[in-house]
Amino acid sequence: MPPPPALPVCLLLLLLAVPRPAEAAEAAAVTRPLLFALRARQVPGGALPRPPSKLRFHHNVSLTVSLAVGTPPQNVTMVLDTGSELSWLLCNGTYAPSPTLAPPLPLAFNSSGSSSYGAVPCPSPACERRGRDLPVPPSCDMPPSNACRVSLSYADASSAEGVLAADTFLLGGAPPVGAYFGCITSYSSTTATNSNATDTSEAATGLLGMNRGTLSFVTQTGTRRFAYCIAPGEVPGVLLLGDDGGVAPPLNYTPLIEISQPLPYFDRVAYSVQLEGIRVGFALLPIPKSVLTPDHTGAGQTMVDSGTQFTFLLADAYSALKAEFLKQTKPWLPALNDPNFAFQEAFDTCFRVPQGRTPPARLPAVTLLFNGAHMTVAGDRLLYKVPGERRGGDGVWCLTFGNADMVPITAYVIGHHHQLNVWVEYDLERGRVGLAPIRCDVASERLGLML
Repeated sequence: MPPPPALPVCLLLLLLAVPRPAEAAEAAAVTRPLLFALRARQVPGGALPRPPSKLRFHHNVSLTVSLAVGTPPQNVTMVLDTGSELSWLLCNGTYAPSPTLAPPLPLAFNSSGSSSYGAVPCPSPACERRGRDLPVPPSCDMPPSNACRVSLSYADASSAEGVLAADTFLLGGAPPVGAYFGCITSYSSTTATNSNATDTSEAATGLLGMNRGTLSFVTQTGTRRFAYCIAPGEVPGVLLLGDDGGVAPPLNYTPLIEISQPLPYFDRVAYSVQLEGIRVGFALLPIPKSVLTPDHTGAGQTMVDSGTQFTFLLADAYSALKAEFLKQTKPWLPALNDPNFAFQEAFDTCFRVPQGRTPPARLPAVTLLFNGAHMTVAGDRLLYKVPGERRGGDGVWCLTFGNADMVPITAYVIGHHHQLNVWVEYDLERGRVGLAPIRCDVASERLGLML
């Protein structure tokens, strides 16, 4: 089935400049604000490897930012992902996608064409100490290369390999930012994709990791606060690294959850908050607090993730949401009632809507309740029309909350589709996430981004 249409969004970056990692400096200096384009683009399935926590998420739409890397600078497009640590680029090398299933790969970053590029050697602190946060620790190549090698493998049988490297990231006219990243030189995939997703201009060259790990772009640049506001449709939104300059609306904050000891299913470098309840309309769902709290293994954390499109709930919470939503919409929204259908293998709360029409406007809002803040999902963010799926004269629309256990994952994940028209601030200085509803097109206009 074809992916949904791309939704352009724009971005403001307040750049923090740091010396190159090869010079072992981590202090950052604020420079003038710079304008870039952050777009919600179709990313062909199988075109890029996905972080292990994403597993089989299809990611029809990802938030991407265009920038330049290397000397002389090469233009690249990277997925903005607050749920990942190590930034990486597809580099010149050998790719082995299935000739029948995988799409052509996007143009790669030519590391041999950059005079500022350098592979990280073994042993080195960058390889040994910094790599500890990664799901699979780096390994060392045998002499004479002694390269610090990163390996990625995924539940869909795709895999990627490369080396940990450093180069300069250039964003507009600001001083270059030195950063470590994974230079992926070998990638194989058997992931099926639609035959129309072959335009490399719509594909991404890599991923910009924005979580709290030691190798993330946020940590390497010393960024202590950043925020974004994703606008729906074709109007511009914003991403702001650094102080908001008074543009942000009054925010309600919820603290980041910290667990000091390592747990097998708890991501300690994710933006994890405490989900305390869910409302459908005015009805508070009967979900025990224990279901919403990480257990002794760390399973059950709630992550705010710009790298995931939709939102996923663990089975008990999802079942309660599904039952109440079906109950409240039964009088006027026919359920699909097809036990064999689940969009993207995880979305099975689906409905029939006559072709050419949209769902009724009186859908009950779904509100996620946090400690000190909340996020309300309403209107056209609640249901998604499944491309190419029909039942007679009806189209199929599914609730944009998926069952995490069907993916499967062991966490609640709040995707960027439910962050539309919400100012989301990541305040690392105070250990909190701020939320407030706002018209992102208005915020963009105030920042001069209505281009």
